[in-house]
Amino acid sequence: MTLQTQTPTPSDEIKVDSLDRQMLVILDFGSQYSELIARRIRETEVYSEVLSYRTSIEQLKQLNPKGIILSGGPSSVYDEGAPHCDPAIWELGIPVLGVCYGMQLMVQQLGGHVERAIRAEYGKASLYIDDPTDLLTNVEHCSTMWMSHGDSVTQMPTGFEVLAHTDNTPSAAIADHERKFYGVQFHPEVVHSDGGQALIRNFVYHICDCQPTWTTEAFIEEAVREVRARVGDRRVLLALSGGVDSSTLAFLLNKAIGENLTCMFIDQGFMRKGEPERLVKLFEEQFHIPVSYVNARDRFLEQVKDVTDPEIKRKRIGHEFIRVFEEESRRLGPFDYLAQGTLYPDVIESADTNVDPKTGERVAVKIKSHHNVGGLPKDLQFKLVEPLRKLFKDEVRKLGRSLGLPEEIVRRHPFPGPGLAIRILGEVTAEKLNILRDADYIVREEIRNRGLYHDFWQAFAVLLPVRSVGVMGDQRTYAYPIVLRFVSSEDGMTADWSRAPYDLLEAISNRIVNEVNGVNRVVYDVTSKPPGTIEWE
Repeated sequence: MTLQTQTPTPSDEIKVDSLDRQMLVILDFGSQYSELIARRIRETEVYSEVLSYRTSIEQLKQLNPKGIILSGGPSSVYDEGAPHCDPAIWELGIPVLGVCYGMQLMVQQLGGHVERAIRAEYGKASLYIDDPTDLLTNVEHCSTMWMSHGDSVTQMPTGFEVLAHTDNTPSAAIADHERKFYGVQFHPEVVHSDGGQALIRNFVYHICDCQPTWTTEAFIEEAVREVRARVGDRRVLLALSGGVDSSTLAFLLNKAIGENLTCMFIDQGFMRKGEPERLVKLFEEQFHIPVSYVNARDRFLEQVKDVTDPEIKRKRIGHEFIRVFEEESRRLGPFDYLAQGTLYPDVIESADTNVDPKTGERVAVKIKSHHNVGGLPKDLQFKLVEPLRKLFKDEVRKLGRSLGLPEEIVRRHPFPGPGLAIRILGEVTAEKLNILRDADYIVREEIRNRGLYHDFWQAFAVLLPVRSVGVMGDQRTYAYPIVLRFVSSEDGMTADWSRAPYDLLEAISNRIVNEVNGVNRVVYDVTSKPPGTIEWE
């Protein structure tokens, strides 16, 4: 049998957008924190979505948001070609909150002035509150806020007044109370800003008058309805990996379409020690969801042979996944749809460079492709079902719990789709995979035995493509180093390196160099994200 090529269109995507709910829109001007703003708003149980600053006023009117947030960005409003939103938003009659660049743009478009600051302000600053009402209700005087700006407002538009200031910034928070226009020169969305979430809640509930309609229960109800309407009695093939994303999706689709769902686990040889066997047994015996197991280790290893470029490596793995699905579907199918656990951050980080056709300005820079997004071939022979693509990781965990997933899956550390292949820098070989599997197993065993597993967002080992000199038993060694990467994060968009206990690091290091053949050195990664990424490739 030959599958018909189906090119996905916007109408083919599962979009859970028809809930009777209120929403806020974030217009993105290139800030690294735009998605974090959306996440903070969703924590208030109000739906939010990030859109380009070029979104037309007609599109905004169709969405009918309760409020708009203008994000920060790397530009200066007075630069030639600086990104501007449609000034008609000031006539919509709805609240607007400008953050950093968004505040400066608001000031400029409404008749004020912005200039290069005499003293730039980066990092933590104390916020002195002059007006503790509306936006700054319950935000404490002298609270710490995270600053990141080189420009400042020198003249406010008519109708605005100062709500707060810092030592370097006279207008750190401003407002036109009558029109419900607000601006802050700091980032309330980041964890470093004390009272930042209180400020966001004030804008969402008191200023925009939203109600908490974005709940897990409402999402499940609508997602099930959307999937049933979209798929009907046709069959869906799910790429099951055992992580919280694909497992949650399996439970959601099983609830929606039952036996029309087929879960397939492709063992590409890049999983951690013992995981493939554990996954199949768990789903079939405990969850009673059949899984078709496919051993494709040799063909995936062949795909990455001699490959050292991480982007090529990811794309080849992604392409091979799809090809295996196509081949196996001929045996198990026919299938019309491929289900993927693609999340919002996956889509964001996989975005190609966004260039304004008029100005040539770059808005979002491609960091790395995600195997669920960047690796898809143009001749994809399935329609996609991605009902989780609007969710952040913490929202998926909540969804999983509501659907009945056990905690061992819900709280499992994130694991990349390409698996250990991108934790081996450079060429991937069977020897290196065995080395990394054994080292990774020791890492996981030690942190579990000490009850520290959930203290880290991720904790894993990386194998470098270099060797160093060591000495064991009075003999010279020339072996690989293992890098330990432990990070703390809330959603993976930003992360900090974890201050792991020294005795834990010592135990892991001792075990790895004594138990894993081919390793004679262990080092610890103390890089945050940004500037690094969590994964090394």
